[in-house]
Amino acid sequence: MEGNKRAVFFFCGETIDPVAGRVLQASKQIHPLEETDMVIDEEPVRKYTDSSGNSFFFVRTRRVVSHAYDRYLPVMNSHFADFDVAGIITWHAGENAPDNILTSHTTGDVDSGNFGPANPRYLRNLLLAMEKNRLKAGLEDYFVTTEATHWSGMLYGGGSAEMITRFPVPLLDVEIGSSPACWSSEAAAGVLAESLFSIFESDGRRVRNLLCAGGVHFERAFSGAVFQEWGDCAYGVSHILANQWLITGHYDEKDGPEKLEACVASIQGGIEAIAFHDNLKGVYKDRFRALGAKYDIPVFKHQNLRRPEEIPWADQ
Repeated sequence: MEGNKRAVFFFCGETIDPVAGRVLQASKQIHPLEETDMVIDEEPVRKYTDSSGNSFFFVRTRRVVSHAYDRYLPVMNSHFADFDVAGIITWHAGENAPDNILTSHTTGDVDSGNFGPANPRYLRNLLLAMEKNRLKAGLEDYFVTTEATHWSGMLYGGGSAEMITRFPVPLLDVEIGSSPACWSSEAAAGVLAESLFSIFESDGRRVRNLLCAGGVHFERAFSGAVFQEWGDCAYGVSHILANQWLITGHYDEKDGPEKLEACVASIQGGIEAIAFHDNLKGVYKDRFRALGAKYDIPVFKHQNLRRPEEIPWADQ
């Protein structure tokens, strides 16, 4: 386990968010959360420090942070700009969204090419902990996944997309979805709560960072890669650029390469490979092949993720 790291998690009140309050309450039952001198939305920020010196801060807010980013961004930068990772605990919904999911994803507005910092190792740590705790809790009908990079602030009027880049800390959404029955599950809330305390717990594998492109919002080819291991290595999934937003973001046009450069620059530790969905149109595949050539890293179709030993990694 890493030591002396700091994480901050944001929880909106129950009147707005049907998940966050339950997860916060479950967190309090797992570890004692001490009040700090920080006060946000007239609520004291709470803290827990583990045996390795890692500190976890719990912030209760009146609104979902990403839905009022113009309000909370100055507060976040004032108190947490030098933290290692941050998370917004919330619910997942959507007309065609899968049910019984425990999910987390990176932050970015693919359309405009604004990407928040991403740390693939911390995302992997969290998803592995969620899977471990899901099994321990006996939630056999749930599954753990990641999803395409997005920012709900665009849907809820939280502010302009460029604001995403002004918080220098990797920011994850951590969610339960996608129905009222799931949002109200105390067991699912407990899984998320326990997993938050494991975000700095690494299994020691060498994490090879991936940029993923194409596919649908919940693309199993990419979410499954999170759990794939070979030898002493594993994939570190970073941003996932869904097909729909590559199209609406006009990544085939003049500023497409610039947007992709911004994406790569936002990934802590850089990337070692690019995987694109085989159904991606040729013009977009060419964009990613050119990006791979610039960084001298392999670019391949998603089926090859199942054969990591055959990928021509640059250091082999």
